[in-house]
Amino acid sequence: MVKKENNTDQLITYILKGIEEVKGKDIQILDLREIENTVCDYFIICNGTSNTQVNAIVNSIQKIVSKGLKDKPWHVEGTDNSEWVLIDYVNIVVHVFQKHIREYYDIEGLWGDAKSTTIETNY
Repeated sequence: MVKKENNTDQLITYILKGIEEVKGKDIQILDLREIENTVCDYFIICNGTSNTQVNAIVNSIQKIVSKGLKDKPWHVEGTDNSEWVLIDYVNIVVHVFQKHIREYYDIEGLWGDAKSTTIETNY
């Protein structure tokens, strides 16, 4: 069990690095482990300012995770219009939004019971 937890922490670190590398905004981590019947342990949510930046964030995350952990996402969805891209690493699901789509779907509100951590960025 320790290995999974350690691997999860590493994966979160690499995902955050991938987001920050291309200046993803409003980064939140939702810890879903205390909630029953969830599909994963964590959501990492961020947004970009355009479909170009959303794609850049998605590509950066995949590149950095692949390089650092030799890990590929189980599934990626939404790259056709790049308004909301979901990257599924099984126990961590990353949501990369354009701001207006993120506000519309309000995932943080839907998962209000989750412990939320805001990641401060310096850009």
